[in-house]
Amino acid sequence: MDRFAGKCAFVTGAGAGIGRGIALALAAEGATVAVVDIDETAARQAVEAISSGGGRGIALTCDVAVRAAVFAAMKRCVEEAGRLDILVNNAVYFHYAPLVDMPETIVHKMVEVGMKGPIWATQAATPHLIAAGGGSIINMSSVAVSFSIRHAAVYTMIKGALDALTRQQAVELGPHNIRVNAIAPGPVSTPGANSVIDAQGWEVRQARTPLRKLTTVEEVGAAAVYLASVEAASISGTTLKIDGAITIAGP
Repeated sequence: MDRFAGKCAFVTGAGAGIGRGIALALAAEGATVAVVDIDETAARQAVEAISSGGGRGIALTCDVAVRAAVFAAMKRCVEEAGRLDILVNNAVYFHYAPLVDMPETIVHKMVEVGMKGPIWATQAATPHLIAAGGGSIINMSSVAVSFSIRHAAVYTMIKGALDALTRQQAVELGPHNIRVNAIAPGPVSTPGANSVIDAQGWEVRQARTPLRKLTTVEEVGAAAVYLASVEAASISGTTLKIDGAITIAGP
């Protein structure tokens, strides 16, 4: 399992949940993975999990909302690994509420992390990906873009913007052999999602999914591995749904 042997990945929000699952999956395929998270302890624990599986990880504490911090983390990553081949923009900040009730500070934080963070990381990564002869950028979208989710107006707006960024950058960076795609997972039980969805909410989501199962972190990780690999060499500008068909099932 060495599809990414000698290569390096930079994964934001990788201390827990989907980001951690993606980091572990890429490391299992031989990549050196920079585990980037605002939570230093979570980043270190994810690297420990990578190491225990025989992989190599680099724990980087970073607030992706701060451009200078992202560039500094990217610089350290490349200094330690020698190159960059894969960027995964996964970091996000959740808050569900009716739009009319959303506090200004929360909206700012969601946009700074979820929308500006991927911009800063893409800016920081692009020169290194070009230097490596090309690579892969993966943005984390959501099925929320495909149908209305109650009290998720700001979150949905951010994920829709990431889909648009994915398409635009696929065209802009394609001549440099950089592929840009997005993953839109179905409902995934993670610490972040569990903070806003209760047990009844998960049961409703599972029942609405034609496959009658929730998407797993491991399945999202496998999708990221595929999109970053040579097997997906002609795939760019696409948002891949890993959702058990929930977005086409109807009400």
